[in-house]
Amino acid sequence: MNAKSDINAVEIERLFKENYDVLCLVSFRILKDRDTARDIVQDFFVFYWQKKNTISINVSFQAYAVRAVKNLSLLSLQKQRKEHLLLRDLNTEEEDLRDLRDKTGSYTKILEVLNHLPRSRREIFISSVIHGLSYSEIAESYNISVNTVKTQIKRAYVFLRSKVSKEDLLYLSLWLSLGAF
Repeated sequence: MNAKSDINAVEIERLFKENYDVLCLVSFRILKDRDTARDIVQDFFVFYWQKKNTISINVSFQAYAVRAVKNLSLLSLQKQRKEHLLLRDLNTEEEDLRDLRDKTGSYTKILEVLNHLPRSRREIFISSVIHGLSYSEIAESYNISVNTVKTQIKRAYVFLRSKVSKEDLLYLSLWLSLGAF
């Protein structure tokens, strides 16, 4: 190493020792995290060491360092907030997927239960609830009375209530209203 490098290294070491505690306090006031504040100050001195030959300081070193550490701390805080928002969004998406899986499980369960209905009752129920046909339209298409349609639908609901939870029935009505079947 030449004498100029030694002087610069000695000078930077002196600046580090004189300013480290103050700069850590400046960063800590912004970040409220002692370890991150120390990292910011160390990062500043590494940057300063790497750019020492190209940096032109028009104020005192301490004023320059305080401003630089404040800016680095604010950038770090901004990055932390973005990461927090991303994590929150990811967690929300994960919860939505979990809810969707739960609802899909309910949907599958309801379909299985519907398949246990007698064929004609299931067809009448589906015609009414899923396809939205009126009792008279169903009666006409199956060549049965309106009262028979009402009875078959009532029995289908009784059977469904006995086999699935109220929550699953709620999902069924939601899917039906959205036309999901």
